[in-house]
Amino acid sequence: MTEPLIIGAMVRTLGAYPSGWRQPGAHRDPSADAEILRRIAREGEDAGLDYLFFGDWLATGPDLEFRDPYLLARIDPVSAVLYLAGVTSRIGLIATVNTTYADPYATARSLASLDLLTGGRAGVNLVTGAEPRAAGNHGRDAHADNESRYDRAEEFVVALRRLWDSWSEDAWIADAARGVLIDPDGLRGADLRGEHVRVSGPLNVARPPQGRIPLVHAGTSPRSRALAATEADLALIAAPNIADAIATRRQLREIALRSGRSPEGLAVIAPVLPVVAPTDADAHRIVERLLALVPLDEGHQSSRTAFPANRSVVALADALGVGADEPLRSAGFDEVVTRDQAGRLGEAGQALIERLRLIAGLRVGDDGETALTWRHLVAAHAVPAAFVVGDAATIADHFETWRDQGAADGFNVLSAFQPAQFEAFTRLAAPELRRRGLLGRSDGAPTPLRDRLGVGGGVEVGSEQRAASSLLVR
Repeated sequence: MTEPLIIGAMVRTLGAYPSGWRQPGAHRDPSADAEILRRIAREGEDAGLDYLFFGDWLATGPDLEFRDPYLLARIDPVSAVLYLAGVTSRIGLIATVNTTYADPYATARSLASLDLLTGGRAGVNLVTGAEPRAAGNHGRDAHADNESRYDRAEEFVVALRRLWDSWSEDAWIADAARGVLIDPDGLRGADLRGEHVRVSGPLNVARPPQGRIPLVHAGTSPRSRALAATEADLALIAAPNIADAIATRRQLREIALRSGRSPEGLAVIAPVLPVVAPTDADAHRIVERLLALVPLDEGHQSSRTAFPANRSVVALADALGVGADEPLRSAGFDEVVTRDQAGRLGEAGQALIERLRLIAGLRVGDDGETALTWRHLVAAHAVPAAFVVGDAATIADHFETWRDQGAADGFNVLSAFQPAQFEAFTRLAAPELRRRGLLGRSDGAPTPLRDRLGVGGGVEVGSEQRAASSLLVR
């Protein structure tokens, strides 16, 4: 029997699509995140998802209102998973930590504590950062370059693992009759003196139930992929299509093998943004409304200095290579795209039109609510998203195809808005995924996250020795 996929939820309380918060009934108040987080956690656990995943961004600014509203104000991810530890009993909890700015001892301590408090359900996503404004928020003049960030990240991983290994499994004796609490030989220091990370140890938290807490990493640079392939348990990829996903997964597994690691210990996870409804037509209408609610350049935004420059018909025409003398450059957003206009948008324009037919049921030359307008075209081009749209069977077909073609070992599920779209996935799509054997059972006993992920006992010790070979160790 084929093993189930790894399926988790990437939690964004204001929704993963920029206009999602404008949907009727959508959560739109970060000060009320506690309530929506509890609701998401209950839904995800009851549906049998493997984990809840919390990303991070260490800065904010007015530009995010239009690009990624969910980043404007959000709960610290470690705080979020610690909060949800008390309201869940089975689902994994993965928090993001930025190795460029975080302290390895404090990180190891908080995550070991989470693992203990949840009976082995902790995971950590390690990132190196890409936001220049984060430097000033952490008292630095500039964001570190890519090579320095990854040098530090590699040392950070070694520090975490050594700190989590501070206590041997049999170090805690607790023999009241003899008055012996611990075996001192079972308590080890980290003794790491690297170029970027220095930590003495031991860690003053008991050994995590999982031993080595699962590590997650994402990125596209050679250094990032090397770190994911050699050290991570889950490698998150961003592939625009199934062919790219297959190639990326194959590359990561080849890097793992060349490093002396079994590729089977690395799970490759792809993002997916399902828009789920009882019928394909209902799901198409949700996408159409999402597109219609994307803020576009309609004149009154001129005073908003952070408003994106790509949200006009002229910007779309420029991107598609439409000539400066074309009358269609002056079309209004709510004008229907004619067949003649569509024919002058080039190959890229035709691909965009076909995409809108598939995800929103919109067609050139149609009348009524299925008519394709310039508003739809501009919004879809300015705010692209990896939508998978339809009923439960359509969503399950996508998951199954990617698994069978070797494109991914699992998925990070994003929801365009909360809570309705996440609940549509958990209540409509999840049962169909389970029926097909793509999702594990939802009524099992609590299981350590590492076991749920099927990644074994962690990266081989040899990999730590390779990563530490350039460090000065006392």
